[in-house]
Amino acid sequence: MKAIIYCRVSTEKASQETSLLRQEEELRQLAEELGFEVAAVIKEQASGYELNRDGIFEMLEILRNKEANALLVQDETRLGRGNAKIALFHVIIKEGASIYSLSHSGEIELSDSDSMVLNIIGLVEEYQRKLHNLKIKRGMLRAVENGYKPQKNLANRGNPGGRERKVIPLTEIVRLRENGLTFDEIAATLRGFGYAVSKATVHRRYLEFQKENQDS
Repeated sequence: MKAIIYCRVSTEKASQETSLLRQEEELRQLAEELGFEVAAVIKEQASGYELNRDGIFEMLEILRNKEANALLVQDETRLGRGNAKIALFHVIIKEGASIYSLSHSGEIELSDSDSMVLNIIGLVEEYQRKLHNLKIKRGMLRAVENGYKPQKNLANRGNPGGRERKVIPLTEIVRLRENGLTFDEIAATLRGFGYAVSKATVHRRYLEFQKENQDS
């Protein structure tokens, strides 16, 4: 198993360099005891309450790229404090990585309160996904109810494999808008038919269309 060693101190005083070196040495020893290969060592001086840390983004990038699947820290407060700690726990676990600490002499065991918060976050994300899917479905149904025929309007657009379309159908944006859909509903509807488009893009294209018509 490959692991990242993450060391942090809260101040930028030169005296804290000794603490960083000690953390690294102790974590290297832990990695050896656990039989882990050290993929990267990240050391930084920053507040644990702050998420905007270069080291954190470097760590998450390594985990996301599957270059490591474990994280070694002195204790959970080195990773973060307060809400920042919970947020980082959640993201790291979602990446499929395990967290080990010296204070636990192995994998971190979350407190009951931390586990409860993470479970709540997971439930919230699940319902956010459900709401997003329902939003797309409602937008598509509303478009059809207003006379929109996707099998006719979006057929033969050069995307038989269902891959992301690069060209957004302006005529369909205008048609859906004239049928009373909001820009958010139009974007959701087009995404349901395979177009990678945001509400902002739909709005911008519609304004461009109006401007071109006014100029002509």
